Amino acid sequence: MAMLGVNVDHVATLREARRTYEPDPVWAAAEAELGGADIITVHLRQDRRHINDRDLRLLRETASVELNLEMSLEAEIVEIALQTRPDMVTLVPENRQEVTTEGGLDVVGQAERTRQTVERFAELDVPVSLFLDAEQDQVACAAELGATFVELHTGVYANAEDTRQVADCLEQLAEGAAAARRAGLTVNAGHGLTYRNVSDVVRRLRPHELHIGHSIVSRAVFVGIREAVRQMKDIIRSAEQSA
Repeated sequence: MAMLGVNVDHVATLREARRTYEPDPVWAAAEAELGGADIITVHLRQDRRHINDRDLRLLRETASVELNLEMSLEAEIVEIALQTRPDMVTLVPENRQEVTTEGGLDVVGQAERTRQTVERFAELDVPVSLFLDAEQDQVACAAELGATFVELHTGVYANAEDTRQVADCLEQLAEGAAAARRAGLTVNAGHGLTYRNVSDVVRRLRPHELHIGHSIVSRAVFVGIREAVRQMKDIIRSAEQSA
């Protein structure tokens, strides 16, 4: 079964809306684990708009499942990650003006910088995932740079407005996944995935990991984090059984 990485960033977003101490994303991560999360994912942004250094430190100390750190290539964040040593890192693009990540990392355009970062984590035996659009040149470059995983950006698929566009996006993602596997990469997927649209991604991409945050945290408002995670895991399981 595909592993589920639960992103708890939006719990921290709610905390920061009032600049207070609650809700605590560290507690949310514990609840997600009890619901069946296989991975806890957080994004330490340069502006610390949600997850902060304290959160990352405590999660590294307390998480009993794998900790995946999403991060930019900025030197400050790289150094923090090297000191923290999460179980894996996912390199993502970062724009201070964006509401959320808007697209995949351009590894072709910044290949040497990416290579140097991948190599630094490799020295610590920390695997690196590259968050990419499902484009053949980006996927090929990821393999050349020594990445272990690619996380295919599913945002365009998630935002598709009609069935034809959905089908086209799924086809592109499936082609990207096939190209990644041919290149020896492990395929993950994430961004914009919900309880309604995740099944087709599971069936078409057969991902090793799915990283989902906003939809799970949104449902958790009504049913709690444990139950929200359980429900997502059930959907993933059903999709794999019907593939």
